[in-house]
Amino acid sequence: MSMFRRRGERYVATLAVDEVRVLRKVASEVVGLLTEGFDHTDPVVGRLFPEVYPDDSAGTAEFRKYTEGDLKTGKIDQAGAILAALPDSAGGEVQLDAEAAEAWLRALNDARLAMGVRLEIKDGTDLGAELDEAVAADPSSSRVFQLSVYAYLGYLQESLLNAMID
Repeated sequence: MSMFRRRGERYVATLAVDEVRVLRKVASEVVGLLTEGFDHTDPVVGRLFPEVYPDDSAGTAEFRKYTEGDLKTGKIDQAGAILAALPDSAGGEVQLDAEAAEAWLRALNDARLAMGVRLEIKDGTDLGAELDEAVAADPSSSRVFQLSVYAYLGYLQESLLNAMID
């Protein structure tokens, strides 16, 4: 697995072919969710755009009217920052400046929030135990793959954050 490190004013990681494919797919799915798949009844959309006033639907609607478009555009742009920085199809080096690194952090967070909803991961979920259980049930299941991607995104996010802090 790749790990980000600081090189001067940039944050650099060398990604394998499979990592590039996974990141391209995840970022594209986030863009799709926020464009053609945008539906407030979808629990993922609810997680990415929570109700600001849970006890005041009119207040929430008013707030959304003025902020949702910009928030959605920002989230799409952040996922686009991942797509723009990835090597074409093979593996290779990713180099991020400070602005792109921050966009990556936010986009990775959005992707993890979305996957967490779909995978029913809660605050107290032991991801290692979940993955072990899924592997024991069926090592070739889509759940094993999805949990692995979720864990990888967390690892990548933590790696980038640590590089930015150092």
